[in-house]
Amino acid sequence: MRRDVFQAIADPTRREIINMIAHHPLNVNAVAENFEVSRTAIYKHIKMLTECGLVVITQFGRERYCEARLEGLTEVADWVEQYRKIWTERFDNLENYLDELETKKKRSVRKK
Repeated sequence: MRRDVFQAIADPTRREIINMIAHHPLNVNAVAENFEVSRTAIYKHIKMLTECGLVVITQFGRERYCEARLEGLTEVADWVEQYRKIWTERFDNLENYLDELETKKKRSVRKK
């Protein structure tokens, strides 16, 4: 079952795992050592990230390494982008309105 990327990033532990392995792969035990929860809990988080396509597990000998697949986050970035555009437009409109008020205020002061 492929899970939703938004489910994956909803949890702060999973976000931290992604952050940890974003720069270089780490073995599962190295990831688990950074948290104060059981290894089983970390394995469940990693499983969820794997199901979402954000993490790939690679076996090297007896070690299992977690590697980030950050291209899966483009779905989140695309979703956020639509709202960024709306807010940018609203802030631009607010800035224009404030500029108009400032201009009117300066004109009013000059007339006095």
